Amino acid sequence: MANSNLKTPLQQLRPVLNLLADGEVHSGESLGAALGVSRAAVWKQLQKLTHYGLSLESVKGRGYRLPGGLDLLSPEAIEAGLDSAARNLLRELLVRDEVDSTNARLLARLEENRGHGVAMFAERQTAGRGRRGRSWISPFGGGITLSVGWQFSGGVQQLEGLSLAVGVALARALGEFNVPDVRLKWPNDVWCRGRKLAGVLLELSGDLTDRCAVVVGVGLNVGLRAENVEAIDQPWIDLNSVCPGVDRNRLAAVMLNHLLPLLHTYPERGFAAYRNEWLALDQFAGQPVRLVSASRDWCGTAAGVDETGALVLEVDGERRSFHGGEVSLRRERHDT
Repeated sequence: MANSNLKTPLQQLRPVLNLLADGEVHSGESLGAALGVSRAAVWKQLQKLTHYGLSLESVKGRGYRLPGGLDLLSPEAIEAGLDSAARNLLRELLVRDEVDSTNARLLARLEENRGHGVAMFAERQTAGRGRRGRSWISPFGGGITLSVGWQFSGGVQQLEGLSLAVGVALARALGEFNVPDVRLKWPNDVWCRGRKLAGVLLELSGDLTDRCAVVVGVGLNVGLRAENVEAIDQPWIDLNSVCPGVDRNRLAAVMLNHLLPLLHTYPERGFAAYRNEWLALDQFAGQPVRLVSASRDWCGTAAGVDETGALVLEVDGERRSFHGGEVSLRRERHDT
């Protein structure tokens, strides 16, 4: 039997991270005293922090600090922020320092019939997944990385438009913090001031014609450090640059307050309950866009979404509907 007390390398660093999270300068001596180890042992731990994308700063003659500090996730703090509806729907709340992919972990749980109503947050992902096989950059403490598992009866057809409805739920959550200029990009992105703030990835399992399950994965940028963003291949923005000071635990709770009731009622309400809100937040409404697939492109004018969540384009004077999957929406640029 495996020893359940064995800690991952990152879990072993949690005590020193908790001390440095305030962003203040701490001497090696004070850190050693608080941790009950020698200054040499403290130094060894501090050296390991850079592996996780954390910028440790040495202040000559004074000690060490993490510039800007860390707003670490706490299951107790998240639970304290849940409203009664979300609390009743949530079966289990998991907060992990590091996982490969929160979506992958919950898919495995759903296959074992123990993932329904489970929400998993991770401070860091090593193999985060985005749409169409892309990776999702999720450095330690840099955002909200969340997956929620949910089981449905009646087949996947009733989940049409769900990724768009999740976008609306996230916009509502951000609205509680007065985040400015939030918009939605079909089919699964949350934008802010013309750049990507968050992404949604839905992954299905089970019998797609009867009893099925979905994992709703959300990655939201909160405070990305310069050394963590070199691999991001599209315009991005983080919450701290437009609305600094948002508490990550409070934000995590508010996201669950909106997502869990959505999943609970979606088979009955469907996308129709969210369509008008989505249209009001459409990033590309009335703009020339290009829809890209593996085999061809379509250029037209974005004309919103239909009742199922399909994208509507005006192409050569004709309205056409496109469903998600292997297509990607892009702004059409005309150089002059």
